[in-house]
Amino acid sequence: MSFDYNGKMSDAVQQVPPSAIRKFFDLANEMQGHVISLSIGEPDFVTPWPIREAGINSLVEGYTHYSPNSGYLNARKAISDYLKRRYGVSYSPDGELLITVGGSEGLDLVARALINPGDEVIVVEPCFVAYNATVKFAHGVPVTVETKPENGYKLMPEELEAAITEKTKYIIVGYPNNPTGAVMTLEDWAGIRDVLLRHPGVIVLSDELYCELNYLDGKPASLTQFSELRERVIMVNGFSKSYAMTGFRVGYIAGPHELVSQMTKIHQYCIMSAPSLSQFAVIEAAMNADGEIIKMRDEYNHRRRVIIQGLSDAGLDCFTPYGAFYAFPSIKCTGLSSEEFCERFLIEKHVAIVPGNAFGACGEGFVRISYAASLDDIKEAMVLLKEFVEDLRKG
Repeated sequence: MSFDYNGKMSDAVQQVPPSAIRKFFDLANEMQGHVISLSIGEPDFVTPWPIREAGINSLVEGYTHYSPNSGYLNARKAISDYLKRRYGVSYSPDGELLITVGGSEGLDLVARALINPGDEVIVVEPCFVAYNATVKFAHGVPVTVETKPENGYKLMPEELEAAITEKTKYIIVGYPNNPTGAVMTLEDWAGIRDVLLRHPGVIVLSDELYCELNYLDGKPASLTQFSELRERVIMVNGFSKSYAMTGFRVGYIAGPHELVSQMTKIHQYCIMSAPSLSQFAVIEAAMNADGEIIKMRDEYNHRRRVIIQGLSDAGLDCFTPYGAFYAFPSIKCTGLSSEEFCERFLIEKHVAIVPGNAFGACGEGFVRISYAASLDDIKEAMVLLKEFVEDLRKG
């Protein structure tokens, strides 16, 4: 007889549904025959050889042990130099940088370091599926601010202002955005800065994993670049997306010493340290791989144009994405819900995409299509999408 776990599980954990992204990825893997997956936000590029070689060399040289909790000093120095070069901001390797197991650990550390039960956290949606989950796991209360396609899915100052209350602990923003591909410019951030200056107790978690995948001008734009917010903005960043290093599971937090020290304490007990091999790969990536970023970004930009044209040919309205590697078209004209559309597209045409409501209730009526896939797969998927939408219209 199995043990009865009824009433034993954490309420916070039970209230969070499994990731819909993984659901459709798993369904695609279980299907017979060829399936095109445009569901997962994972670069199809192999990590550039010099980065892989740096990791391999670290093994040859015997770096197979725990690193310092915050990460090897040389890796933190490389990240510090990168942030100075690309953002024009200074973070000390000693106390203001923490190397994490991917950006995902960073999101979790911020939540656990800041939230007391009942604290409100403003979550800007549509957004990465982990934002709400990490807040709930830490017994916080997510408060949604919905961005809109007519505003370019940008966070509008007046919408943020209206959401802030006395219970607001911090705000989570993620730009370039997953799932919409929206970008905030420095001018856009200036309006948000003005709101934050009127609410000096509110902190910001800025998820910048896609910072290098910006097709407007290729330059990161961030609230960290406003010196007056220096002590209130926590950057969560990493190497998975821009450098095609998802499997290395390495990211970092940049922020004020007082908060980073508390997050490091949690990291010490729960993780110990990020993988040593990955940290040596990070040194090479942060110091010498700017050219590799540009090559991959140019290829994504080409795929982006193919996706946009394919959606237009299929008769689906879509906000033009200028960052990350996602398109977020509306499928409202088909009369199907987001989940129905994705399930039928997968079953009937063997193409996997993700329902928009996985990224917040305001994503209902939309789907996320990743163009971090081969150009051949994207072109074939767009042909199949057009056929699928035409079949739906014929009834």
